[in-house]
Amino acid sequence: MASGAGRRRGHELVPLAALISREMKNEKMEKPSVRCGHAAQSRKGEDYFLVKTDCQRVPGNPSSTFSVFAIFDGHNGNAAAIFTREHLLSHILSAVPRGLGREEWFQALPRALVAGFVKTDKEFQSRGMEFVFQFLYSLIVSSVHLDDTGVLCPYWFFFSAGETSGTTATFVIVDAWTVTVASVGDSRCILDTQGGGISTLTVDHRLEENVEERERVTASGGEVGRLSIAGGAEIGPLRCWPGGLCLSRSIGDMDVGEFIVPIPYVKQVKLSNAGGRLIIASDGIWDALSSEMAAKSCRGLPAELAARQVVKEALRTRGLKDDMTCIVVDIIPPESSPPPSPLPKKPNKLRSFLFRKSSRDSANKLSKKLSAVGIVEELFEEGSAMLAERLGIDEGAGQTTSGLFTCGVCQVDLAPSEGISVHAGSIFSTSSKPWQGPFLCAACRNKKDAMEGKRPSGVKVA
Repeated sequence: MASGAGRRRGHELVPLAALISREMKNEKMEKPSVRCGHAAQSRKGEDYFLVKTDCQRVPGNPSSTFSVFAIFDGHNGNAAAIFTREHLLSHILSAVPRGLGREEWFQALPRALVAGFVKTDKEFQSRGMEFVFQFLYSLIVSSVHLDDTGVLCPYWFFFSAGETSGTTATFVIVDAWTVTVASVGDSRCILDTQGGGISTLTVDHRLEENVEERERVTASGGEVGRLSIAGGAEIGPLRCWPGGLCLSRSIGDMDVGEFIVPIPYVKQVKLSNAGGRLIIASDGIWDALSSEMAAKSCRGLPAELAARQVVKEALRTRGLKDDMTCIVVDIIPPESSPPPSPLPKKPNKLRSFLFRKSSRDSANKLSKKLSAVGIVEELFEEGSAMLAERLGIDEGAGQTTSGLFTCGVCQVDLAPSEGISVHAGSIFSTSSKPWQGPFLCAACRNKKDAMEGKRPSGVKVA
């Protein structure tokens, strides 16, 4: 319950002119240009992508423009991938408080990404359950869904594909020199800097390769094992049962346990003004190429040709055994850009540097250009699957101008007596801390308990 004593003033509305003025003052370094290209080869028709280069943090202010790039690799059908492509961006942006300056925007993004991913998953599963109820009702009141042989018509198969489909999601926001990546599943995003340094900005959520995720799934009530065949032999990669999914995180997948969560790994980095190249691709690419192979195969090519070359190289290496989708994004410094300046010695208030080249004795220095190329400052990194840890702690819920509170995930309005703290114990427990926000609506609280394995057996919450 949201306590009146725990309320905190939300972000006040800021006049548009003031926001634009603030943005102009924050432009300390000229923005890079962003160029992109994509290529794909289809085998199953379940890969989808999103490219949007005209988003604005402050409506009407071109200097606040940012770009979004995403890949959604569906499985067991394409319904989840299509739904996520159409709704994820708007859900993320709706979770970002209004009236933020550039630095505040960057700090708010990780939390908004978590809320957007969870809301998208919750909405997709809810719509799936609505279809179930409608289908069962129509089946009861009439026999129109049976053909002359007594077999269910294709409506049933449409429902089945929608219910069991799921998708990976690798979602990238590029705002000037700052790159923020959120991901569930095994589509990957890598960063290739001009100095040849390659870093991975995502974590693969394959049970076969991720020990921490295997432990989390089993602790939440799932079983992890390989597919058993006649004679008791086990084949194939590790899977989660029920459902048999090879991934520990995804969006959708109503036929598997809710310990398969949509909470993304998030990483945010700031490039040096030497720029860099992002390669975002589905697992059809990464099953054929290592990160190093993909980066090296397309160096020196413009983004559009680079994406085609990565797909071509993957086809040459492994053949077309899965859908292959690749997006290449070049973050290019302006021609008039001054030599790269050194990073500050003190760590960023959110996180220390991800990596940087070791300093040299003055007698053995490299040139300024070479010493700065490849420097990437890490602003944020978090991969916990616990919703309370990802949403953080507020002394109270954010309030709207109407005085209502909002759910920290789905952004619906809550009266002070309706919210349930994300930090409270299970809804089946007497332990709670009602004064600590953010707060959740009852449906999102049920979702949180289900993901953490706290819901009693036999209770199904969409």
